[in-house]
Amino acid sequence: MGTSSGKDYMDRIDALQNVIWLNGEKIKGNVSEHPAFNGIIQSKAALYDEVQHHSDLLMDHTKQFNFTYEIPRKKDELKKRGKAIRHWATKTAGMLGRSPDYVSSAIMAMAASSTFFGTYQQNMNRIFAEAREKDYTFTHTFINPQVSRKFYWPDGDDETVIAAKVIDETEEGIVIQGARMLATQGGLTDQLLVLPAGSFTDPSYLFGFCIASNTPGLSFVCRPSYAEGTTSFNDPLASRFDEGDAMVMFDHVLVPWDRVFLYGDSDAAAVIKTETGMEAFLLYQSANRQIAKTEWMLGIAQLMAESLVVTEYQHIQEKISEIAMAHEIMKGFVLAAEEEGELNARGLFVPNGLKLKMAFHYFQKAYPRLTDILTLIGASGLIAIPSEKDFQSAIEPSLSLTLRGEKITAENKVKLFRLAWDLTMSAFGSRQTLYEQMFFGDPVRTPVSLYGSYDKEVAKEKIASFLNIQLEEE
Repeated sequence: MGTSSGKDYMDRIDALQNVIWLNGEKIKGNVSEHPAFNGIIQSKAALYDEVQHHSDLLMDHTKQFNFTYEIPRKKDELKKRGKAIRHWATKTAGMLGRSPDYVSSAIMAMAASSTFFGTYQQNMNRIFAEAREKDYTFTHTFINPQVSRKFYWPDGDDETVIAAKVIDETEEGIVIQGARMLATQGGLTDQLLVLPAGSFTDPSYLFGFCIASNTPGLSFVCRPSYAEGTTSFNDPLASRFDEGDAMVMFDHVLVPWDRVFLYGDSDAAAVIKTETGMEAFLLYQSANRQIAKTEWMLGIAQLMAESLVVTEYQHIQEKISEIAMAHEIMKGFVLAAEEEGELNARGLFVPNGLKLKMAFHYFQKAYPRLTDILTLIGASGLIAIPSEKDFQSAIEPSLSLTLRGEKITAENKVKLFRLAWDLTMSAFGSRQTLYEQMFFGDPVRTPVSLYGSYDKEVAKEKIASFLNIQLEEE
């Protein structure tokens, strides 16, 4: 098949009948028709349909497969991938952390570096080939429940296991019991990728595998939806792009041996993300998505300012320029990561991971400020915003007179301000802020790791030379 249409994707997800729990109830029937999930599934379907209209950009060079499964061997192939990521992200305002090109980037990188997996190499190759052929969409999980800072409770019997672990090995495969966090779009994808979590040495906690989302014993417990009860007028982002986040429950889940790519190897688990290029490609996808998202924020800010006729105020220009600078800074990080990318030992052209880590940490700090700018421009206009039904009621003439702008109708102005509200102040918007601050790691640990990996010697030696100081060797 090679590439999916939107209908193909929706039909597959409905046919899987994944076990999804929401608000204490098990979802019944077609998940694509459920009010909590219809918007996000429709949005993802639209991305798949984009492939048919922009095949030169959104398919691999053979015109057989989705671009996200193409293995870049050269710099220009990496850059083409970046353009495709930004194209998709622009269609979704950069709001989808788990658009189809995210986790599949990890699958691609691991398959390109499949020799890393030793005896499980062929398993990784088969997983990739199947995903590429069927154009699968994935979620993934690599976090254990935090019962305490130990991440797991001391071992008891199999029925009291908390963090997912192997409780049995059979001829057919390994049996998993316990829970994992935090699967965004859990239950709304074809497959679940499970990566090693924590720093365990106990082999029963050291595994990596990929299974169908409807595997017996597997279930997804979702947080309450931000999309239910919304409309595209009142909640333009939440109604379309609320992905949901889920805890993954394993109840004696049998993972066939041919779906396992890592087991019991603490050394491999510790370096899988860096040695395969997986981490760099996940960060590359994220940074390109954030470029698109920042451009959306720039557009919202400028339109709000124009609707209020405040673009001549210097403090407004300064605020909007700050968003523009954030946009250019992210573009600069991505460009540097592309230009300083290198072929790894297995022939995969990997973007510079250090530059991308810096981009991630910068955006962690910058994103709350960008949302703050939108609220400062909108001010009280983001508080008392009429709803769609207000414009369909007897008070519509009063609203249309009172809320209009010089060059924009009241209804269109309200649509714009509801967009800004949904991005910054709604439950959906608050989740977006927390997501950008935390999704790839602790905001303290990231700069600590940068400190350890960034080469400071050249800069240090220049200062020592200027002061004629003899540095002692450590």
